Amino acid sequence: MEKLFGTDGIRGRANKFPINPGVLMNIAKAAAAYFYETGDIKNKLVIIAKDTRASCDMIEAALTAGFSSMGIDIDLAGVLPTPGLSYAVSNSNADFGVMISASHNPYYDNGIKFFKSNGEKLTDIHQDKITEKYYENNYSDDFEPGIKRETHEKYFDIYKKLFNTYSNSGKPLKEQKIILDTANGACSESAPAVFRQLGADIQVINDKPDGYNINKDCGSEHPEMLSQKVVEENADFGLSFDGDGDRLIAVDENGEKLTGDQILAIIADFFNKKKIVATVMSNLGLKKFCEKQNICFVETKVGDRYVYEGMKNENADIGGEDSGHLIFLKYQNTGDGILSGVILSDIINQTGKKLSELKKIIKIYPQKLVNYKVKEKTPLEEIPQILNAVKTVEERLDTKGRVLVRYSGTQNMCRVMCEAETDELADEACRFIGKAVTKTIGV
Repeated sequence: MEKLFGTDGIRGRANKFPINPGVLMNIAKAAAAYFYETGDIKNKLVIIAKDTRASCDMIEAALTAGFSSMGIDIDLAGVLPTPGLSYAVSNSNADFGVMISASHNPYYDNGIKFFKSNGEKLTDIHQDKITEKYYENNYSDDFEPGIKRETHEKYFDIYKKLFNTYSNSGKPLKEQKIILDTANGACSESAPAVFRQLGADIQVINDKPDGYNINKDCGSEHPEMLSQKVVEENADFGLSFDGDGDRLIAVDENGEKLTGDQILAIIADFFNKKKIVATVMSNLGLKKFCEKQNICFVETKVGDRYVYEGMKNENADIGGEDSGHLIFLKYQNTGDGILSGVILSDIINQTGKKLSELKKIIKIYPQKLVNYKVKEKTPLEEIPQILNAVKTVEERLDTKGRVLVRYSGTQNMCRVMCEAETDELADEACRFIGKAVTKTIGV
């Protein structure tokens, strides 16, 4: 049975398995059949949203056909950030939602993510059950077809209500000059609308999606253009989102990038949080920050849904990933780039400090991350050469660095991440382990 779900939903090259119309129509049927069995379908309504990739319309049509054939009505929310869909589902009578997006990936990739009626992503158990249903390929046809409706404005307006806490106090960001990079993606309309609603003086770049330029040399993965623009325009800071709007990367007034870990530390310090949930990919500097501030640091697997589960289990209301997925349970059940940007902007406003000053609260260790293509994903614990290489590096670094080697959840790649006191040491450590990876399982 071939795996469908990865770290964050189902993802792959558009028009190739599993992201092709025939497969996706049957995945929609399988999901509907499973939700009928669990009793999660009460109103027979699903909301589908998408980012700006050229393949989104094709996928939307396939999902619509699958759900309609199972007697479920479909509200097409159009282009909306992933967190916007999550919030809309949890604040409507929808039984579940589906986001069409490959997040920060290039335009030629795409994917789907499911959200339950409370705005949560599916657990591994849910995903495994849907996969089983898909391969059983036995769906009832005893349904009246569902109805499709275009409902973009309705759900966009619902999402904007999330920010009423800030807008009800007037225009809290009116003194700030901010550059927004919307990655030619799902935030191109919603992020400027929210920040204007809160009174910010904004300039927007990369907000002209054409189906093929999403994330292309822009957004959270490529903040170089934003850094240059912030300096040129003498802006207070810049905020950069990814293609589906669930990540935030910031740039200070000097054009220097802040990672998710740095943003998380600033916010945790401002609100005097006593517990942070983050992943194994978090920078060693975040752990050191938590130790210094007497904050409990809880570590999870990679993926914001695992961060969310950890937050619920640990009764924590703040958590995230170094990549910029930040979750604030007071407001949302998933990572939200726009919300994270608003909270950070409000902190800058309230403290009267520049972002370059606020970030000094945490020291970030130089990090090197290298992806090695592999022919197969043999369990790493079964490859002595890699284990020995990791052990050698860890002994060299001692407590002044760390190593993480893992497989990608969506691609045939082995990710080698090393942190050390200098860039040179981190690079040397990665290359040492990388040689073992290449020699044993490399392509």
